[in-house]
Amino acid sequence: MKFGAAALAAVMLAWSAPALADGIDLSSWTCRQFLSANKDDIGVILAWLDGYYKDEDDPPVIDTGQFVANAKKLGEYCAAHPDSGLITATDKLFQKE
Repeated sequence: MKFGAAALAAVMLAWSAPALADGIDLSSWTCRQFLSANKDDIGVILAWLDGYYKDEDDPPVIDTGQFVANAKKLGEYCAAHPDSGLITATDKLFQKE
């Protein structure tokens, strides 16, 4: 019974979720594409980037203040360098030494 309810809930969420791009190849995206993407895609990309640039041993915690600061930093960089590759930009801004 619990499985059926969970499955139904998952189907309902998937059906009602906003449409996201079918696939986002960040290796080919430019800053211009990132800035012109819809809000949902930008949110997914920012969340993915947040995890990507964490160290393997970092705790599974989202520092919302740092997340917002990094999003702002990326937005400012991309606005100034619209033809830059998105991953090139994020490597420059967030790559840990």
